[in-house]
Amino acid sequence: MARENLRATVLGFAAAVVVFAVLFYFAGVDELIDRVTMAEPTYLVAILAITLVWLVAWGASLKTVLGVLGVDVSLVRSFLIFTGATFSNNITPFGQAGGEPVTALLISRSADTEYETGLAAIASVDTVNFVPSITIALIGAGYYATEVTLGRNLEIALVAVVGLAVGVPAAVYVAWKRRYDLEHRLIGVLTPVIRTVSRYVPRASVPSNDGIERRINGFFRSIERVGRNPRGLAVALGLSGAGWFCQMVALWVAFHAIGAPIAFSIALFVVPIGAIAGVTPLPGGAGGIEWTLAILVAAASSAVSFDVATAGVVVFRGFIYWVPVVLGGLVMGTESARGWRS
Repeated sequence: MARENLRATVLGFAAAVVVFAVLFYFAGVDELIDRVTMAEPTYLVAILAITLVWLVAWGASLKTVLGVLGVDVSLVRSFLIFTGATFSNNITPFGQAGGEPVTALLISRSADTEYETGLAAIASVDTVNFVPSITIALIGAGYYATEVTLGRNLEIALVAVVGLAVGVPAAVYVAWKRRYDLEHRLIGVLTPVIRTVSRYVPRASVPSNDGIERRINGFFRSIERVGRNPRGLAVALGLSGAGWFCQMVALWVAFHAIGAPIAFSIALFVVPIGAIAGVTPLPGGAGGIEWTLAILVAAASSAVSFDVATAGVVVFRGFIYWVPVVLGGLVMGTESARGWRS
């Protein structure tokens, strides 16, 4: 299984390199390098600080959810756990869907809790993060539409956001109302799969049917505890919104850094839309997110060409992608070393 995951990651990064190569070709490699290397250092330091505030805000959101589940962690520990989670998402295909199992393991080790509790916590944080992103995107797009006429690319993006704003909450609501039936179905489907996989995993004992059912029940009970705590949800939503706002400010500052400022309303709606590209088979959406952001920024601002938009996006993503990769990689390395010693 580990070898298959490694192969998928290597193939994902190879695909990302190809996607970036095509992007840089259309943007112009020489012009791109010139603009990025001439970025104002003061603005770059500001983007770094904003990136760290974003990670702290979402780490605090994770701390809030863990607190609802009865797991007490410090703000520093939650920050480190979240950077490790972001690292996992950024190096695995399909973004969060691929990195969450590893993240749940990191939470269970770091917070000394059960795996299913960690999985429920990160799944809850991901769900919470969706709400403010789409809300802010709709507000930003609505405000921008009052200033200019939307082009075809922006109209398509807005339709996609509206569809997500309606479809995802509806799907979550239906799943919540039918959670007990869904739980029983998952137990029936996953139990034989888990027992079969366990037979081929070194040093892993084959779990009993009762043990698997208990863990799946624990996951759903944890999700239910989070859903029934309005105060905790409100705090987590507020922290999530603050994190999204930091990302939008970072994109806005990035274009100031290369001497091509854009309207802040553009950053409000392109950042959440760009994040949707993170569900591609590319690690952390690398390449796909850059393409999406560059196209949307160029379409939204008549003063910014595609090559300039690409340069600003590269500066922005250079911090938003690589800072958590570096910090989270250190966290994951430390946790792996502890695991080997234990």
